[in-house]
Amino acid sequence: MTSFGTFALLFAPSGQGAGGGIMVFAFQIAALIAIFYFMLIRPQRRQQERHRQLLESLQRGDRIVTSGGIIGEVVHLKDDEVTIRSAESRLIVQRSNIANILNRTVEAKSQ
Repeated sequence: MTSFGTFALLFAPSGQGAGGGIMVFAFQIAALIAIFYFMLIRPQRRQQERHRQLLESLQRGDRIVTSGGIIGEVVHLKDDEVTIRSAESRLIVQRSNIANILNRTVEAKSQ
């Protein structure tokens, strides 16, 4: 049992030890849910929001990196497709597969 669980049991009214155990268990489950939320779910949502903003700010002429590692320059934008020029080739990639924009200033990345 954790030190907090022991501490909570010290202040449980006498004769209600079983009820205090359930309260400690409920607190531990709530703490576990809070840890998962603040350690996993919340940072992932922030990262998704930053990526969405990055894709919305995409402009013609930007130098990008796709999730597959292809580096190219944006030539044409559609709703969910982006045409890029990489070396002598033109490629059409999905907008969601763009991982990063290379030629932006530090200000644009921190937003």
